[in-house]
Amino acid sequence: MSTSKTEAISKSQLIRLKVTSEDAALRLDQLLTARIADHTRSQLQRLIKEGRAYVGSKQGRASSVVRKGEVVTLEIPPPHPSSLEPEAVPLDIVYNDADLVVVEKPAGMVVHPATGHRQGTLVNALLHHITDLSGIGGTLRPGIVHRLDRGTSGLLIVAKHDQAHTELARQFKNREIEKTYVALVWGIVQAGRRIDLPIGRDPVQRKKISIRSRRAREAMTRVVKAEHLRGVSLLRVMIATGRTHQIRVHLSAIGHPIVADPNYGGKRRHPPPHLRIVQRLERPFLHAEKLIFTHPRDGRRVTVQSELPPDLLTVVEELRTQHHKSKAKR
Repeated sequence: MSTSKTEAISKSQLIRLKVTSEDAALRLDQLLTARIADHTRSQLQRLIKEGRAYVGSKQGRASSVVRKGEVVTLEIPPPHPSSLEPEAVPLDIVYNDADLVVVEKPAGMVVHPATGHRQGTLVNALLHHITDLSGIGGTLRPGIVHRLDRGTSGLLIVAKHDQAHTELARQFKNREIEKTYVALVWGIVQAGRRIDLPIGRDPVQRKKISIRSRRAREAMTRVVKAEHLRGVSLLRVMIATGRTHQIRVHLSAIGHPIVADPNYGGKRRHPPPHLRIVQRLERPFLHAEKLIFTHPRDGRRVTVQSELPPDLLTVVEELRTQHHKSKAKR
């Protein structure tokens, strides 16, 4: 055995499990999924396929049936380096511990590298700023649990290892995480408004999401607070689901698109004089302001909050000034 191979195995984690009467008659992949909490079933199946699982002295298959008293051994290799390049992109870290990090994504930043966006993404920045990442799916990389549109700013939770990623993803799926956004919309929207419209890929414009989709999925948005500013409303919005473009599509669907949103009807060429400040916006007025979640390690509730970034705050302050001037003249 070569030195490099020996070193690689020495850094691997070996897990030995004795099959109990409760485990007997399970498939090998079912046993491992039930007994190893910090790996998903698909990850464990991949390790079995790579020949890293043994039942006794024999290499196991995912479908192998285990028997009481047998010893199952699984080799979990060390995470391999990500092919993504770390970049010294400025990043505001709001919360950071051994399991997860919460960051403020600026507007204009893409979350994941993709065609046309190989550099300057949130993942590239995280690889530079976060030095204690462990394997996510076998790769040394940050685990993005949820996303924000490129033009949306605000809070994002990122897992540092598989166990944290699995638990946080479960909380998002089961709607246990509270997500609050700030949005400026055209027209008057009252607090308490609930928008319960299924959405999905638009049947004609495939890059857009709409309520006309043939494969629409459940989506619910709730307006919890509203400030009316002469023709526009500053909203606090909570979402129970996290569909792509959900808030933008829902608010547009009820006739109140987000200000400066070019894709969903929020771009106005000739606003009245007291609203001309919104023409300075170079992206939709949408900010992920607050997250409340359960910590994946100790179960405590964690609240993180973000202030409006300067481009949005400047608009709000000017709109409030114009609103107060109008009231003073009455």
